[in-house]
Amino acid sequence: MTTASKPFDPNTAQNAIEIEKQFAVKAVEQAQTYWNLIEKVPPRELKLTKLDDEIYEHTLKTFPELAENDHAKLIKLDEDSMKSPEGKERWRAFIESLPSLLSPLRVLHNPSPPLHRPLPPLPPSPLLAYASVTIHFAPPFRYKKKITDYNFGSLIRTDARQEYGENNTIFVTRIQFYAIEIARNRLGLNDAAHELAKAEAAKERAQKEKEAKEAAAAAKKSKK
Repeated sequence: MTTASKPFDPNTAQNAIEIEKQFAVKAVEQAQTYWNLIEKVPPRELKLTKLDDEIYEHTLKTFPELAENDHAKLIKLDEDSMKSPEGKERWRAFIESLPSLLSPLRVLHNPSPPLHRPLPPLPPSPLLAYASVTIHFAPPFRYKKKITDYNFGSLIRTDARQEYGENNTIFVTRIQFYAIEIARNRLGLNDAAHELAKAEAAKERAQKEKEAKEAAAAAKKSKK
């Protein structure tokens, strides 16, 4: 005996699409803000939450392999490993503070002024593109009452040495973002990204100054 599928409701479907879009927009805005922070503040000095110390210690204790090989698994994330059954269970245990019985996983934001330029093109729908990474957890939660939007979606760079981009971005929960980025910042793994962001910002400023001078010269010439 088969169970009839639920009738398609276009209104519900439309609402789901709109909610997905809103989450995607929020995730992109957070990524823009964070990249702006990396440009303006040395990453080792960044404090993303009031619980940075706790999150950092908890992350390295739960995922000791992140410290191996000069933190190679923090520098370059492996999305397939993170969203594998083993990876999801270990992150669930991390968030719920439950002991993980699985073997080590082989992978492994402060307010700021608006970003002066848009990020490189990202996947058209981050939530759909990386939906398999989204995990819904049951209580109790270690961070539920401590971290705002702890299980909301966030975009994170797979390679800490590069900027956000379509080929360098995956979708994770907010607390996963904090766990990884706090560790990257404290260990100096975002220093290269900081220099890259500063260089790109300086290049853009120089281009704008050049264009402004050319426009002023053209305007002056047209008045003669």
